[in-house]
Amino acid sequence: MEKLTHINEQGRAKMVDVSGKPVTRRVAVARARVCMKPETLSRIRLGNMEKGDVLAVAQVAGIMAAKKTSELIPMCHPIPLRGVDLRFSEEGDSTLVIEAEVKTDSVTGVEMEALTAVSVAALTVYDMCKAIDKEITVEQTCLIRKTGGKSGDFIRKGE
Repeated sequence: MEKLTHINEQGRAKMVDVSGKPVTRRVAVARARVCMKPETLSRIRLGNMEKGDVLAVAQVAGIMAAKKTSELIPMCHPIPLRGVDLRFSEEGDSTLVIEAEVKTDSVTGVEMEALTAVSVAALTVYDMCKAIDKEITVEQTCLIRKTGGKSGDFIRKGE
């Protein structure tokens, strides 16, 4: 069995030492789906929500979240982000799909930053729409692909 990198010799959590790793270009894309009533998605699309432009606010929230990931996830390293972009699309009449692409030139990857970005963007959509739709669910948050680093590239099956 492989040795866990986040565990010290006493069996306690530690932040991995990345000081000897080379700087490489790293990119990660994550996705989350926000399922809601068709009327809710229609109001988002039309910009007809009392709290304002849901997608604009979710976009900014996702970018801010990516930048704060190391403050939220205990073992994440703070890394310089070179770019964060969120895209929104629809699946059917009741699902909003959020994708985040995060880039860096660093010694460690940006998977957690991409996952945090879509998670917070999805929670922002919920927050802005909960007054009219309390049954909204955030589903299938996952890493879609990543490039760079020692472990190489990853592409989720079916993508």
